[in-house]
Amino acid sequence: MSAPAAGPLRTVVCGAVFGGFYLQAVRAAAPRFELAGVLANGSARSRARAAEFGVPYYTAVDQLPDDIDVSCVVVRSAVAGGPGADLAGALLARRIHVLQEQPAHPGEVAECLRLARRHGVRYQLNSFYSYVEPVRRFLACARELRARRSCRYLDAACSSQVLFPLLDIIGRTLGGFGPWVFADPPPVAEVYAATGAPVPFRLLHGMVAGVPVTLSVQNQLDSVDPDNHAHLLHRVTLGTDAGTLTLADTHGPVLWTPRLHVNRDRGGALALEGPGTERLDQPTTSVIGAEPPRSFRHTFTETWPAGVDRALTELREAVLDGRHQSPYGQRALTVSQMWLDLTTRLGRPELIRATESPALWPADLTAEAAR
Repeated sequence: MSAPAAGPLRTVVCGAVFGGFYLQAVRAAAPRFELAGVLANGSARSRARAAEFGVPYYTAVDQLPDDIDVSCVVVRSAVAGGPGADLAGALLARRIHVLQEQPAHPGEVAECLRLARRHGVRYQLNSFYSYVEPVRRFLACARELRARRSCRYLDAACSSQVLFPLLDIIGRTLGGFGPWVFADPPPVAEVYAATGAPVPFRLLHGMVAGVPVTLSVQNQLDSVDPDNHAHLLHRVTLGTDAGTLTLADTHGPVLWTPRLHVNRDRGGALALEGPGTERLDQPTTSVIGAEPPRSFRHTFTETWPAGVDRALTELREAVLDGRHQSPYGQRALTVSQMWLDLTTRLGRPELIRATESPALWPADLTAEAAR
C-alpha cells in the first residue's frame, strides 16, 4: 500500500545485524519515514535492538499490522544460505513495498519483480555501496567524463563478499551493461606450486557496454570471521585518452590523473616550455571533492546510514508517484545474472584462517621520513 504523499512511510526493518545501519537510517529519515518495528528471528540481540529503538518486535510477517508501507529486508538470501528472498516475497504478498539488501540470485529477483507487479507494489534491490557519497561522487564524474571522452578500459578490484555491488558500480560507471561477456580466470596452480603461498586475487577479463573490463577479485573467505580479512572493498579506474578517473576505495578519495602527453617542436624534440605547453601545468593527480579523511567509525555512524537513506529516498519517490515498474528492476536482474556468471567462473572462495593484524597508522609509515 502507498501512503499519502504528505505522510511518512511506516517502515519495518527485517534483520538486526547489518540491519542496524538501516535502523539508523530510517530513524534519521523522519518525517519522510517512520520506524514502525523490527522483524527478526527471535534472538536476544534482535529483541534488544528493537527495545533500543523503542519500536515493536515481530518474528513473522503475519504479525505485522496492516498499516506498514515499506520493509527493508536485510536478511541473507538463499544464495548466502538465508531466507531473505522468501521473506521479501511474503512481504510483497502483503502489499508492502520491499527494499532488499544484495546479493540475490537472478531467479529470486525475477520472482520478486513478478510478485511486486502482481500486487501493485515496489520491489527494489539495494546494491548499497552505489549510494555512499564517495561512490556517488565518482559516478557523477564518470558521467561527465563519458560525455567528453570515449571510455577505453575499466579496471576494478574487490573482495568476493562485495562483488555484487561492484558490478552495479561498473554498470553505472559505464552508463549501462549490454552487451557484456566474461572469460574464465586463468589458472594459478603453477604460481601456487612455485611459491607455496595462497594467491589472493583471481583475474577476469571481459567486456561491459562495449568497454574492455579487467576484474581482480580476492576470492578468499575466513569462514570463522567472514566480515573481516578482505584486502579491500572496491577500487575502480575508468580510462580514457584524456586520463584516468579512479575511485581509490569505496570511501574515497576520487582521483583524476591526466594522461601524460608532451608535444614536439618543429625539430622533433619534446617541447617542455613556451606556447602550446600549457597542459604541462596540470597536476599529475588531483583529488576531486577533497574533504578531511573519515574514520571507520564515521563510516558506520554517518556514511553508511546516509547511503541507505538515499536508497530509501529513491524507493519513496517511486512509490509516491506510482512507478511500480522501472529500469531499476531490469538493472537489478542484469547485475544478479552477471554476478552469478562470475561467481560460477571463480568457483567457491578459498577458505583461509586469518589472524587480526594490529592497526597501522599513517604516522607509523612516515616516522622514518620525519627523522
